[in-house]
Amino acid sequence: MKILSIDSGLERTGYAIFEKAQKPIYVASGLIKTPKTASVPTRLKQIYDELESIITHHAPNLIVVEQLFMFKNQKTVIVVAQSQGVVQLLAAQKAIPLEFLTPLQIKQIVTGYGNADKKSVEKMVALSGIDVSGKIDDEIDAIAAGLACCYLQKNLL
Repeated sequence: MKILSIDSGLERTGYAIFEKAQKPIYVASGLIKTPKTASVPTRLKQIYDELESIITHHAPNLIVVEQLFMFKNQKTVIVVAQSQGVVQLLAAQKAIPLEFLTPLQIKQIVTGYGNADKKSVEKMVALSGIDVSGKIDDEIDAIAAGLACCYLQKNLL
């Protein structure tokens, strides 16, 4: 089973690919960066195109997305929701099941504490054997979501 995990955003969308067998196998991760100077529709199309290419190349069996939870800034919540809409559209077009995990669930599964800070999440991702040096939060969040999904799937089987 291959899992594509995504941390949605308009400026930066983090993604990670895992193969799930007996234990999670980290395959790849990265960032989709869109230019601030481009229009929102252009930026969403770039996210769509790059995610479609990733899906075509890796052929995931499941997509997991860090669920939009709470934002203080209404403008931010709208563009993140639009970015997640792109992911949902791709999942539907490619007939790939889609699951959402809240940040609290991801932190609880990865660190054992639902209110863990970003440094704690990063440390636990690194302890899982994934090199996080040079990676920024959005990519690390996508990796953590993928790990959480792998661990959760193991417990459900």
